[in-house]
Amino acid sequence: MKTHTRIAFLLAAALPVALFASSSTDSKIEDAAKASYNYRTVLADQVNVKVSDGVVTLTGTVQDRDDRALAEDTVNNLPGVVSVDNQIVVKSDIPEHSDAWIALKVRGTLLVKANVSATDTKVDVKDGIVTLSGTATSGAQKDLTEAYAKDVDNVKAVRNEMVVEAPAPGSSTVAEVIDDASITSEVKYALLSHRSTSALSTKVITENAVVNITGVASSDAEKDLVTKLAQDTRGVKSVVNDMTVKS
Repeated sequence: MKTHTRIAFLLAAALPVALFASSSTDSKIEDAAKASYNYRTVLADQVNVKVSDGVVTLTGTVQDRDDRALAEDTVNNLPGVVSVDNQIVVKSDIPEHSDAWIALKVRGTLLVKANVSATDTKVDVKDGIVTLSGTATSGAQKDLTEAYAKDVDNVKAVRNEMVVEAPAPGSSTVAEVIDDASITSEVKYALLSHRSTSALSTKVITENAVVNITGVASSDAEKDLVTKLAQDTRGVKSVVNDMTVKS
């Protein structure tokens, strides 16, 4: 058999395997995106994911531009992703900074913050004043829920009417395991949205729920704040902050 004929034969034989491998990787990316905490819970399955040769196409409709960015960043953190074509449409009947918008932001915040419960907390807003009701497992959880609500833009005040109900004796609460891609995206969003940190100077990588942070901080205080914001993210086990501080 001539050399060029043999090469052509080998390439033809290998082609189906390569196509299968690519298709398999694409399917894994789609499955990982759909199974991620951010897609299931924060985005509530509003986003559709299609992958071809590592290129992810996102479609669907969300109520807030932050959710659109969250969807893109989450898939960007998945292994095998080459690029993201974000075609998600932001469409909402809720005016920005309105009471309904504030309520949406508070609920979204509780979904991604550690040591609080979005499902057990009811959020009502009138004239920029947030009223929290529902149950908390401890006084510390009640106070933390209030603190997170106060940190949302345009909140004028918070009335905390949550009732503390200790877990029944013998009961156990199993914490949901949050995927690394969702954790990374949430930490980056927390740094980006906080007034005193610079996400542009920070790199975040998560492996087995351990967050590794590198980059440059303007001061020791900023570095400590970055660590705290990461620790406050739901699903994070520990934080390794290797940021350097400007001299």
